[in-house]
Amino acid sequence: MKIGFVVNDVMTEEAGFTTTRLAHAAHQQGHDTFVMGVGDMAYDPDDFIRARARHALQEKRYKTPESYLADVQGKKGASQRITVDELDVLMLRNVPSDDYLKRPWASATASEFGRVAMRRGVIVVNDPNGLAKASTKMYFQLFPEEVRPRTLITRDRDEIKAFAKEEGRCVLKPLQGSGGASVFLVQQSDIPNLNQMIDAVSRDGFVICQEYLPAAEEGDMRLFVMNGRPLQVKGKYAAFRRVRGGGDMRSNIHAGGKLADAVVTEKDLKIAEIVRPKLVQDGMFLVGLDIVGDKLMEINVFSPGGLGSAQKFTKINFNRYVINALERKVHYMSYYGRNFDNIDMCTL
Repeated sequence: MKIGFVVNDVMTEEAGFTTTRLAHAAHQQGHDTFVMGVGDMAYDPDDFIRARARHALQEKRYKTPESYLADVQGKKGASQRITVDELDVLMLRNVPSDDYLKRPWASATASEFGRVAMRRGVIVVNDPNGLAKASTKMYFQLFPEEVRPRTLITRDRDEIKAFAKEEGRCVLKPLQGSGGASVFLVQQSDIPNLNQMIDAVSRDGFVICQEYLPAAEEGDMRLFVMNGRPLQVKGKYAAFRRVRGGGDMRSNIHAGGKLADAVVTEKDLKIAEIVRPKLVQDGMFLVGLDIVGDKLMEINVFSPGGLGSAQKFTKINFNRYVINALERKVHYMSYYGRNFDNIDMCTL
């Protein structure tokens, strides 16, 4: 299998990232594995998509993601211009929100190139058209109300203040963004300072005002969904908990949150089942559901991370099983002469 991974920038990838772990797993399983940045892609005059991609030594097997990435990024690895249209699988693992401010041209580029590559039968996951619908957190509002916190999305200060007063406690965050940046918990005592919070969140666009969920005090759980269903291997789910660090309301790991083991309950599986039809409809192959209590806080469809964290507690390398699932898709596609709808193939 020839598989390519699209990231924001190859040289800023880290060994602990799920993308690196997936690429390492693919390489260890003997696949031709390439890593390319969004800016490395090109549409050539002959109507083919090509990219300046990097790869590790094909004949070498690497024991760890660290040693694998060192060669991908270092002198021992190789850089070559590949024809993306000749890949079996193109996995879009870039995070558009990371490029939103400094490289706005890069935000939608990977999906656009991926959409063109689909013409020649490349399996592109997650589906580029589905990702285009999910370009902001507004996508979350398209899922059933039963699994979502009460939400207002606006730039109007008066509407934000009225929502905060009505809720008593609410969360403000930007419509664009990730990683817990510019996220505020607003309580009644904060109302006099609300203008400053609104300024901080709205400087880059719309503001999400969200009902505060008391269960968030205990952190949240990330549950991975693959092919529309919770990823489970040997009776263990690909999931982990993130518990707040100190007094910070955010449970994101790079915002001070701590990792903990997760117990997946029937309640969590019900949430996954409720959102499954739309995830399948939009061709979302690998997704991270962030669950707080009986509600979803977020659906991460762009480069969901944390498979390594799930492995830490379950002792199962879920990355291998993700690659195995892609192998099966390639086999299916070969039977049909690369003539199969990409959305269907993403979740088959």
